[in-house]
Amino acid sequence: MKNVYVAMIIFACLSSCSQPLKTDYPVTPVPFTKVQFTDTFWLPRLEINRVVTIPYDFKKCAETGRIDNFAKAGGLMAGAFRGIRFDDSDVFKIIEGAAYSFSMHPDTALDQYLDDLIAKIAAAQEDDGYLYTTRTIDPQHPARDAGPERWSQLKDSHELYNVGHMYEAAVAHYQATGKRTFLDIALKNADLIDSEFGPGKRYDVPGHEEIEIGLVKLYRITGNEKYLKLAKFFLDRRGRPENRQELYGDYAQDHIPVIEQDHPVGHAVRAGYLYSGMADVAALTGDSAYVSALNKIWENVVYKKLYLTGGIGARHSGEAFGEDYELPNLTAYNETCAAIANMLWNYRMFLLHGDSKYIDVLERTLYNGFLSGISLTGNEFFYPNPLESEGKYQRSPWFDCSCCPSNVVRFLPSLPGYVYAVKKDQIYINLYIQNRGEIKVGKNLITLTQETRYPWDGVIRITIDPKTRATFGLRLRIPGWAENRPVPGDLYLYKNNNADKVIITMNGAALSYTSENGYAIINRTWQQGDFVDIHLPMPVQQVLCNDKVVENHNKLAFERGPLVYCAEGIDNNGHVLNMFVPGNENGVTEFRSQLLNGVTVINLSAGTTIKNTKQPITLIPYYAWAHRGQGEMRVWFPVLQK
Repeated sequence: MKNVYVAMIIFACLSSCSQPLKTDYPVTPVPFTKVQFTDTFWLPRLEINRVVTIPYDFKKCAETGRIDNFAKAGGLMAGAFRGIRFDDSDVFKIIEGAAYSFSMHPDTALDQYLDDLIAKIAAAQEDDGYLYTTRTIDPQHPARDAGPERWSQLKDSHELYNVGHMYEAAVAHYQATGKRTFLDIALKNADLIDSEFGPGKRYDVPGHEEIEIGLVKLYRITGNEKYLKLAKFFLDRRGRPENRQELYGDYAQDHIPVIEQDHPVGHAVRAGYLYSGMADVAALTGDSAYVSALNKIWENVVYKKLYLTGGIGARHSGEAFGEDYELPNLTAYNETCAAIANMLWNYRMFLLHGDSKYIDVLERTLYNGFLSGISLTGNEFFYPNPLESEGKYQRSPWFDCSCCPSNVVRFLPSLPGYVYAVKKDQIYINLYIQNRGEIKVGKNLITLTQETRYPWDGVIRITIDPKTRATFGLRLRIPGWAENRPVPGDLYLYKNNNADKVIITMNGAALSYTSENGYAIINRTWQQGDFVDIHLPMPVQQVLCNDKVVENHNKLAFERGPLVYCAEGIDNNGHVLNMFVPGNENGVTEFRSQLLNGVTVINLSAGTTIKNTKQPITLIPYYAWAHRGQGEMRVWFPVLQK
């Protein structure tokens, strides 16, 4: 295969194009195939995703007719379309996740399964490249909201959304196997769409953004600029009524041109995909107007619309952003897919700017708003992720609209690719997870090994082993929470700033270093066996919310390191919604190896019920709630007033 020094996490590839790219992100991610987790927190989750979730999701797709729809469209079996018009996309996303997994763990049975599945997809593709099973199976009566003809109802049809996920999956499969079978299907479809849409042709845009991300990946893998130009065309035409059938409004971020948007509106997943696509196109075209708009939108999200868990999308209605500071707890939506979109976007913002604040948001979302979306067993899922429950929530084994289960399986195996990045002679260390990574800086091959129990403690040792003595810089991310900044901006703050400082030593000795954009920078000539120790203070912190969030007046939340905590009824005499917390107690931590696959809990000694009864309170990491039956849960607690 072509050069494997390729960032398969987000862009599919950065250096396997048939010709050099004219411009790109200033920072280059280290591909997940070059980073091997060895920890006890994330590695088991990636393994469960590989051996449980991926086959489980494929099985559910078979049981619910999603896979048969391709066979029916291809004339391989008889029958009517079954399901929802966008179900094709679930199959594509799971293939993408399976390809990522295959890249790390070659599997003959999986390889054959994917070959057979791709053959069905090939059969379902019409002669001119069109691929949309509901219309192909029944051109006269496709599934609801598909529209009577091709492209006639792009606001709701998901025709372009579906194939965007196909492009991502096809590139991933090509990179994992070297086979062109799926890639050729994707390119044939993209060529059809390019012949239909563009200047002087159709000017309509997809209702649900995603194809823009997929087209960029096709551009990266082929070097063919028409795919990049088409992605930019779809972005540039949003919010512009000229030659359009209709504008879709703010629900679909189609109310004004994207470069004029300065705050998020509408469906949170669509928005996150839009901003990710804009970042990709900005990096590859140098469009500074895109970057300016993204900076404004990001600041509004993080300063005024971000949940403490990193979730976005407050409203059930429209799965949408609310107004500034509209952050309800009991009715919070926070779709798991929106958490994934938020991480994809924030990582791209980091690649544009090289600033750790974007990784701070990504990490908060990763450990809380995203991770809560999948069970410890890998076969039950949350669609919404509220911050309070009266006992009505439980994870589901599947959904009619199963975008979240199929999205989880493609994100998890890509996670190792978020740990390191490179810019010229600088290595960024963004996430602290025990691992071994191989990184190229110029012509030098450097092995980095992290040893840590993160997120349970903040002690990290990084051993640096260049193949030969080499001069380069390490940029060690100092998480905002370690310096008394839970998030960028003033939406959340700690009640009492921790006086302990971050400590960094080099080969056991005190170290002088400079700081920039949230990174401690160590520039030196490195040799094998050099090691850096980082001590991040990790006390329990009481969190306060900006007074403009009415829902959280006179309330506290608790977090430790990157983890947000909650209380469940099962640990607290059945009830937590009637509990007050003392305003002067942070609690005592305790690691319980037998609880929820091993967690550090926080014990508060002086909780008080609404009836003024004293009762201790036990808090668990938010991601781990709802594994022991239905019951009450809360993140934000009213403070006992003296």
